[in-house]
Amino acid sequence: MQLPLYAGIDLHAKNNYLGIIDVEDRRVLEKKLPNDLDTILLNLNPFKEDIVGVVVESTFNWYWLVDGLMKHGYSVHLANPSAI
Repeated sequence: MQLPLYAGIDLHAKNNYLGIIDVEDRRVLEKKLPNDLDTILLNLNPFKEDIVGVVVESTFNWYWLVDGLMKHGYSVHLANPSAI
């Protein structure tokens, strides 16, 4: 394991913005992706061993994403951006 990584997903109706940072706030990945679980997993998987958590914006459509990420072994945290 290298430095721990943290992923965040800004979820919209048709697409999402995936960002991964390290403990020193350096951007490791930033990508706009379609709302497709396989595509999101494909982009997360190269970093899976080092990702300690994935934060997902708690919007109206978060269920499929959180369930899918958890099913694939990711530690997922829902966050309300207006409360952070």
